[in-house]
Amino acid sequence: MSENNEKKQKQTIVEDNKKIIKDSQDTDLKKEITIEESLKETEDKLLRSLAEIENQRRRFEKEIKDAFEFGSFNFAKESLAILDNLQRAKDAIKNDNILKTNKDLDKFLENISIIEKDLISIFEKNRIKKIDTKNKKFDPNLHQAMSEIENENEETGTILLEMQAGYMLGERLLRPALVSVSKKSIKKDSENKEKKEEI
Repeated sequence: MSENNEKKQKQTIVEDNKKIIKDSQDTDLKKEITIEESLKETEDKLLRSLAEIENQRRRFEKEIKDAFEFGSFNFAKESLAILDNLQRAKDAIKNDNILKTNKDLDKFLENISIIEKDLISIFEKNRIKKIDTKNKKFDPNLHQAMSEIENENEETGTILLEMQAGYMLGERLLRPALVSVSKKSIKKDSENKEKKEEI
């Protein structure tokens, strides 16, 4: 009986040892998996952080570029009033009957024109350009229609008159041109509709 007990004890000890070894191996395997998962997670976090840093760098570069390009936007917009006032002054002086008789009028107008040209030159050096409206089609991105004029000779939507010049700062609209555009007369439009309906 003691032999059987001894065998059972030995067998139990062997089984216990096998179990301990197996548990130890499982723990080591779990530790390896956990370390690999932890490494992957850390690598993923690092890549995300690097991507976020790169995105921030790009945003800052764009903001700096915009600040250089458009930092003077408000100043430029307000400076257009000087150019407008010079033009109005020239027109007012030319149309004033009392001043027309003044012998120094031409010299005075010439000096105003020089100032006006200098101001336009300064604007052009700073990428401020006048919007061309002569014989152009109305573009709501560049023009603001102030009135419509019936005109049978021009296509509908053609700019006929510029009331106030518009300007661009680089590719950005500084001020839209105030314009009058052509339209067909109501009679002609109704006649054209009737002709189309007959066909």
